[in-house]
Amino acid sequence: MKTQTAKKTTQKDPREKIIESYISHVLEHGSEPKSIFKFTQELKMKEGDFYSYFTSMEGIKAAIWSQILDETLSQLKAQEVYPSYSSREKFLGFLFTWIEVLKNHRSFLLALYQKQSSRLGMLPAELKTFRKDFLEFSTEILKEGEESQEISKRPILSDRYGEALWVQVLFVLKYWMEDQSPRFEKTDAAIEKSVNLAFDLMGQSALDRFLDFAKFLYQNK
Repeated sequence: MKTQTAKKTTQKDPREKIIESYISHVLEHGSEPKSIFKFTQELKMKEGDFYSYFTSMEGIKAAIWSQILDETLSQLKAQEVYPSYSSREKFLGFLFTWIEVLKNHRSFLLALYQKQSSRLGMLPAELKTFRKDFLEFSTEILKEGEESQEISKRPILSDRYGEALWVQVLFVLKYWMEDQSPRFEKTDAAIEKSVNLAFDLMGQSALDRFLDFAKFLYQNK
């Protein structure tokens, strides 16, 4: 008696199919699809079905950036030593890990942004969710830094620290896309130098110590 083995068909999640097809299109054509209508024809999907998952090309790109951030944070926080890192080390670790993840998408990112890198400074719509989620992460490490006194609390300025780190993220992205050095060694050096400068500035400076001493003398005269 023959036993029949049922064929298992694994159907890919439509949302993931859209994302993967979008990336493939950009890699093959050097640009994103001309319209959602033409893209859904490539997908052999009804345009109405497409809108169940995304309402624009920017939505697809935003999802890709969110996946990149999720993968970065997952890899970073999986490191056993991560909880013991200082705030400076956590941000350094984030940027180094992020660049490693970005390497898997370099051709895709260059096709989209290389000729219009100035857009990165203007915050393209697809980066808004990425920025929001990054700021949540940066708030955590900045708070830890203030609690450990690695970062100084300063009126008005302290509220701007997260934005300063976000600007640094955009700087690193643009620098990396333009980097032609072997193994992106210049990007690694730029990350280390820029992060050390940022945390030195956020840390207690000679001016902070002078003002603290002056305050002490005034209160105890």
